Amino acid sequence: MVQLTLPKNSQLTEGTVWPKPTGANRLAEYKIYRWNPEDGKNPHVDTYYVDRDDCGPMVLDGLIWIKTKIDPTLTFRRSCREGICGSCAMNIDGTNTLACLKSMDDVTASAVKVYPLPHMPVVKDLVPDLTQFYAQHASVEPWLHTETPAPEKEWKQARGDREKLDGLYECILCACCSTSCPSYWWNGDRYLGPAALLQAYRWLIDSRDEATGDRLDHLEDPFRLYRCHTIMNCAKACPKGLNPAKAIAEIKKMMVARQF
Repeated sequence: MVQLTLPKNSQLTEGTVWPKPTGANRLAEYKIYRWNPEDGKNPHVDTYYVDRDDCGPMVLDGLIWIKTKIDPTLTFRRSCREGICGSCAMNIDGTNTLACLKSMDDVTASAVKVYPLPHMPVVKDLVPDLTQFYAQHASVEPWLHTETPAPEKEWKQARGDREKLDGLYECILCACCSTSCPSYWWNGDRYLGPAALLQAYRWLIDSRDEATGDRLDHLEDPFRLYRCHTIMNCAKACPKGLNPAKAIAEIKKMMVARQF
């Protein structure tokens, strides 16, 4: 039996139920995780009501409407609103996704339930601390390593070699995949996680990179790579439709192949 040592003030409680906007004909109910590290209180779930006729269709539109019209203390990250930056990654309706790409109409529950990404420490409200996540990404050295003298203009690549990067380079580092992975929940301090390993494979198969051996040496560890058990939560959660589990499996195949 696993025992969890929960942090102080971890018990989730019911929060404020904010009044419904007057004159609204179409309402969307939002239940949002709130926690402020400065007030010493338990985290709680506040209930808000959004006027759908005065708001855009996406969950992020509703959050912005709430922050603008009702509660300016609500804290969350957002930037591009186009599914490119990954800033607004949250757990919505029980699934990790981007709030800017999730339509309120696609929520299956009666209320739009919004929580921060699981597993990560919370900075405030819907903002997770991604310090470790970014450090793990940096650890795979996601840039080109070469020994050949640099060309005058550019590193050339055949069309077929370039196509091998499709399904890898599109990762926006939103952390939806890693924070949906049970192996990452339990071994997040040692297992690199789906996002970092997807990026590692992207550079391993880049025909211009000349550090394949060193990259594989770095990943040759019981935890960094081999904690993946192909649960496939990562592929299901990825808002860009990528498959980190497949990339991890390909790295494992490269590990085996270099022994012969």
